[in-house]
Amino acid sequence: MKRQKSSKFSPRALLERLPLEINRTTRVFAWLSLISQILIVGTGGAVRLTASGLGCTTWPKCTEDSFVTTPEMGIHGVIEFGNRLLTFVLIAIAIVMFLRIVRMRAERRDLFVLALVIGFGIPLQGVIGGIIVWTHLNPYVVGLHFVLSTVLVVLATVLVWRVYKGNSPRTRVAPLWLTITTHVASLFVAVTILVGILTTGSGPHAGDHGAARNGLNSEILQHVHSWPAYITLGLTLIIIAGSLALRLVPTFRFGMLLFAIEGAQIIVGITQSRLGLPELLVGIHMVLACMLASAMTAVVLSLKQSR
Repeated sequence: MKRQKSSKFSPRALLERLPLEINRTTRVFAWLSLISQILIVGTGGAVRLTASGLGCTTWPKCTEDSFVTTPEMGIHGVIEFGNRLLTFVLIAIAIVMFLRIVRMRAERRDLFVLALVIGFGIPLQGVIGGIIVWTHLNPYVVGLHFVLSTVLVVLATVLVWRVYKGNSPRTRVAPLWLTITTHVASLFVAVTILVGILTTGSGPHAGDHGAARNGLNSEILQHVHSWPAYITLGLTLIIIAGSLALRLVPTFRFGMLLFAIEGAQIIVGITQSRLGLPELLVGIHMVLACMLASAMTAVVLSLKQSR
């Protein structure tokens, strides 16, 4: 008897149809990974800034009796549930990205690990989001939620970088002083974001009118938050000048991008402080913080080039 041919829809047949090399589609999904990780920070900010943090009163259900929002939940329920649904979009992107490189896991272990970590990071974010609801928007848990978002943005930036640059050995092209300056700048970016999280946790936008604040002095924190931001700006100017003098074109270009985002962030930060923290500007400030982390990551990565 002749052996029956395996179906073209069998797991083995489907696996064999997956790509063996990086192509345009793979790069598109790497970019989608980065863009979606930044955008969901904006939608999450909208939940908080519209006081919809408890629009769904429990998790993983939206109410005790329903997984989806109900008419009784009103617009706040729609906003909160809508943000939850976006998590599934991120998961879908992560799954496709993983499938695009799974057959390259031996020779492109870097991409395999990055795609896997980002993929697992998304449901972890969902769990932390659930803890936020269970703790009635505890500001420190909300802050942890933002920290993990920033980490995922950084990892997605590395993913984009590596699908373009490959995995050949890389050597440092920048002198030691510029490398140290860049890493110190990245440290101050992290400090700026962390202090910004504490500042937001002390401010008026709790996500719900009855949610607790962290009890810190918001006015003092706004000033403290600006100090590492201005130091980062000064270090960025040194990076730009140094890379220009040394003709390190990638570092210079990403340094200029970093400088532009820092400038926008400072302008938005000062404006929102003087206008009493309007919701739209606070939301823009949050998204710019993730873009800042991404640009800083690109500057660090540009210090090395493939042989």
